[in-house]
Amino acid sequence: MNVILFILIGALAGFIAGQLTKGSGFGFWINLLVGIIGGLIGGWVFGLLGISSGSGILGSLITCVVGAVILLWLLRLFKK
Repeated sequence: MNVILFILIGALAGFIAGQLTKGSGFGFWINLLVGIIGGLIGGWVFGLLGISSGSGILGSLITCVVGAVILLWLLRLFKK
């Protein structure tokens, strides 16, 4: 059950980040990848700043979305 929840949170976070930065999603698999990598980045950044995003599904989603937005921003920065 945790794996399914992990996949759903990652896909949702990638979709939300795509909406916030570009205006459209990238498809399920890319959204999932962006959300999972974003979760790692978000957790790392929040840890460096000493910020706790809370616990549970909402906290995980917030962490993943923030990390995914950072990831997409960095990718666009290097793409130009």
